[in-house]
Amino acid sequence: METTRLVGPAVAPVRVVPRLSSVQQRIQVARLAQAEPSLGSAYAQALAQWMGDPVLRLAGVPIVTECYRNPARQEELYAQGRTKPGPIVTYKRGGESKHNRWPSRALDVAFLLADGEVSWSGLLLSKFARLMKAADARVRWGGDWPGFKDRPHFEV
Repeated sequence: METTRLVGPAVAPVRVVPRLSSVQQRIQVARLAQAEPSLGSAYAQALAQWMGDPVLRLAGVPIVTECYRNPARQEELYAQGRTKPGPIVTYKRGGESKHNRWPSRALDVAFLLADGEVSWSGLLLSKFARLMKAADARVRWGGDWPGFKDRPHFEV
């Protein structure tokens, strides 16, 4: 005789919306204060649209990883993949990047995930790029560049 066991209704896993801590929020405010006003405004508009979309919000929270960087920091990044380990992340020497101006005409973006990890997903960055470019037509995305693709990079 075959026995059928009843199982309760399937329960969908609970999706957690990533949230910035109060310290992370202060860091974001400080980094955005370094940006040229039109770039900071475009980022704020794109962020508001992202956070207003329940699907995108679950994917991760956009964060500014760098805005202004001094020429010495730029040289450190230039050395990566050349004289230091790691992949090449820039072709600009210290003083040549839009990150090296004050206020900064460039910022880099990544995504805070629900588990606390940070992601530089090309898919998420391309979705965020559409919002940034829609917010201000002057915004250029490094993912659109011919040759070297700098997907985290946005500039005016």
